Amino acid sequence: MISLLSKIFIKNRTEYSDPAVRKKYGTLTGFVGILLNVLLFAGKFIAGTLSGAISITADAFNNLSDAGSSIISMAGFYAADKKPDSDHPFGHGRMEYISGLIVSVLIIIMGFELGKSSVEKIFNPVNVNESPLTIAVLAAAILIKLYMFAYNRLYGARIKSTAMKATAIDSVSDAAATSVVLVSVLVNHFAGVNIDGYAGAAVSCFIMFAGIKAIKETTDPLLGRAPDGEYIRQIREIVLSYEEIIGVHDILVHDYGPGRCMVTLHGEVPEDGGIRELHDAIDRCERELREKLGCYATIHMDPTAENNEVLNRLRRDVQTKISEYDKNITIHDFRLVGLKGGCGQVIAFDAVIPMKYKKSDAQIKEKLENIVSGMCEGYQSIIDIDRE
Repeated sequence: MISLLSKIFIKNRTEYSDPAVRKKYGTLTGFVGILLNVLLFAGKFIAGTLSGAISITADAFNNLSDAGSSIISMAGFYAADKKPDSDHPFGHGRMEYISGLIVSVLIIIMGFELGKSSVEKIFNPVNVNESPLTIAVLAAAILIKLYMFAYNRLYGARIKSTAMKATAIDSVSDAAATSVVLVSVLVNHFAGVNIDGYAGAAVSCFIMFAGIKAIKETTDPLLGRAPDGEYIRQIREIVLSYEEIIGVHDILVHDYGPGRCMVTLHGEVPEDGGIRELHDAIDRCERELREKLGCYATIHMDPTAENNEVLNRLRRDVQTKISEYDKNITIHDFRLVGLKGGCGQVIAFDAVIPMKYKKSDAQIKEKLENIVSGMCEGYQSIIDIDRE
């Protein structure tokens, strides 16, 4: 259904990185989600009222909260599409993450409230009057929720929407929860055992677990999670495709919302190259990154003495000695510099340390300085520590 509606209402529907197209997909899937959840609420509420099953009624109100969540998600897409202004120069893309966070919190609150009602039914059970209508409604609800999971996961991945991914997680949890309710109805019908309250409690646990998982999905980009490894590989591949750039390091990715990514990096260039030619190559590279990856890139040029054999041999010796201490530490920006008013030669470089290391930067720096002074008598060292 989503595929058919997208053909009708979304122009250039395969341009998933286009903010306007993303907004339309968010609106379309949100509207369909509202419609389906309202229908599920009505069907389950009627079935729950007729049967007297608290688990079915709880599941009905869960669907009603999902409809409200879809409205919030749609509002998030509209807010995220707002143009940059003087107070928010990078746009409002993170509003989509915030809307997903609100949805997640509402899911947890609803699960908690339904859990309290279900516990009351465990201690004060009531007779459940199941019927073919009740079973049919629950079976149909499971299939509809699985469909909602499928299209939210598919289009959430295509337009890279954390809000839709959170909705997909919620949908599959709803399908599992409704399955538990259906099992409780069938057990009551065939075995005469009333487990309605227990089923309702299980449903509430499913709901709260889904909400907690969705919170992680939506807060990670707000807190600044590490970029995807494949994304970094693509950046490296594009940058190193330029013959003027012989190395790349210090890649930083700042996420201001889907389609609003800022990338900064250091590109190593020959120190004896023409500054105008190198600048033109950097400009072309920045444009290509924007066109292919949809990011705003800034590249800092790091001149390297690739033809200086003495310096290259010294760099290899230092790297070998550091690797003997720890093979996971790499170095770049290796150079000989002079200090104002100082004397002697100074070795300067950056050392890249894995993020997981428990030693402080100061401890590692002191160790590397001792390594350099031990192998290069008469040399001073300036070492900057980078975390991977």
